[in-house]
Amino acid sequence: MPLSTIDDKAALVVVDLQAGIVGYPIPEMPDVVRNSATLADAFRAAGRPVVLVNVTGAPGGRTDANPAGGARELTEGTEIVPELGTGDVLVTKRTRGAFHGTAMAEELEKRGITQVFLTGVATGSGVEETGREAYAHGLNVVFVTDAMADMDPATHDNCLARVFPKIGESVTTEELVGRIG
Repeated sequence: MPLSTIDDKAALVVVDLQAGIVGYPIPEMPDVVRNSATLADAFRAAGRPVVLVNVTGAPGGRTDANPAGGARELTEGTEIVPELGTGDVLVTKRTRGAFHGTAMAEELEKRGITQVFLTGVATGSGVEETGREAYAHGLNVVFVTDAMADMDPATHDNCLARVFPKIGESVTTEELVGRIG
């Protein structure tokens, strides 16, 4: 569903655009970083908050991708890329989503945020899970489709076509910048 309105209390949430992740072999990554930085500048200029999310580990459950299980720690590459600037809210997560086990809900609540615009990587992981969690918290969720990517293009396309319409609206960077003022 296209973006219907921008709430008075909207925030940009940028997921996992950090040093150790932006180097992943995702052809769209330079566009994701550039579009996210453009949006961060526009949100700041409009006096709206920008929440930068990084990840420093993963929970320990067994999965097909990690059959041995065990929590994982990231000690390097957790710094937000410099293109996004500084002075924003930083939320550090240890799961896919930015709400579980973090201060994300409290940070948004104390600012009265009712709507979040999501960008980052990976579409079918951190962005999707954060979107689901935001929706579960009663927030209006908007996915900025050209400011996110996934290592698996089919996962990215599936999220845009089948998952995101059930939990939010969609917009492009250009459309949003034109309306954010």
